[in-house]
Amino acid sequence: MIDPALESALPCPAARLDSVSKLYGTFAALRKVSVEFAVGSSTVILGDNGAGKSTLLRTIAGLISASRGTVQVFGGPPGQQRSRVAYMSHDSMLYDELSAIENLRYFASLQRTAGFVCSCAGSPEMALRAVGLDPTLTRPVGQYSQGMRQRASLARVLQTDPELLLLDEPFSNLDVASAQHMVELLLDFRTWPVDKPQPADSSPQLRARTIILTTHQPQLAQPLAETTLTMRAGAIVSITGAAAAHSRMDAVAASGAAE
Repeated sequence: MIDPALESALPCPAARLDSVSKLYGTFAALRKVSVEFAVGSSTVILGDNGAGKSTLLRTIAGLISASRGTVQVFGGPPGQQRSRVAYMSHDSMLYDELSAIENLRYFASLQRTAGFVCSCAGSPEMALRAVGLDPTLTRPVGQYSQGMRQRASLARVLQTDPELLLLDEPFSNLDVASAQHMVELLLDFRTWPVDKPQPADSSPQLRARTIILTTHQPQLAQPLAETTLTMRAGAIVSITGAAAAHSRMDAVAASGAAE
């Protein structure tokens, strides 16, 4: 066994799932999923429709509860970490009759918090400029192209200054050029410093931006795929990249400690 004192000194992951299942009647959307997402990592989750990708993200976001198992975000229950997490659905979640700036100002009014420091955090205008949209554009979002809607949706979540960004099929219905532009934005997001105050009830830990992204278009997400996780029928069937390497090293360390 690993020394409890040594284990407590290890960096807290951005998200950890331990034997998590999500049941809808007799249907299992997630089946005993155990996985960690390190702070500062970028993970692409692959799988066909119905593989459990969206359910996994929604569980981490605290939008749904696990039927079995344990979910932790920054070492605590997901519901206690919502100020540090942002979730972007494949649905834009914008009001079609409002302009982009009106949408963002409305959502900002619902999520006022102290400590915004990034250039676009807490500022709808800067958030829209960061994704390449003109904040003075008065056209309703309902008249936007799909690419513009996706960028406006990304601005909506970026203005909350998230430490953990969850993206569910962000390239859906985008052309290649628009998808590449979104990837560039996300790569830039990873470089933003995390300077906002840490919650008083959390222990000191590494601060960096973490991305977990689902897609069925791996070629578009490749620049973000430090780790690639593949799901099928609600279960993780493979992990490749940085997380897989860490898992192997952890297994070796645990074996050594047990001896």
